[in-house]
Amino acid sequence: MKYYVVAEIDITDRSWVEAYVKNVTGMVERTGGKYLARTSNVQKIEGERKTPRVFLIIEWPSKEAADTFYESDEYRPYRDSRIAGARNEFVLVAGEDTTGTSRPNQ
Repeated sequence: MKYYVVAEIDITDRSWVEAYVKNVTGMVERTGGKYLARTSNVQKIEGERKTPRVFLIIEWPSKEAADTFYESDEYRPYRDSRIAGARNEFVLVAGEDTTGTSRPNQ
């Protein structure tokens, strides 16, 4: 089953961004991830939360692939710099419909 990282990022210190994008993009792709969205072109259509500065969606072939990437020694310093230089909300979402009325990823 596919899994999706969905993230909202508000950058507070840009010093980490260039190295993060340059290096992490390839890491994600080498470990099976695929960027579906990485944008600041976000339009709120409902809700009370503040619109994030950057919205991100990465598709992973499995939960294990996403976890392996996130916990890797290679990614750790970049993750730490992002956490230090931004307000982050990251969630890992299963590519499934628990109601059984649709077939995601088919």
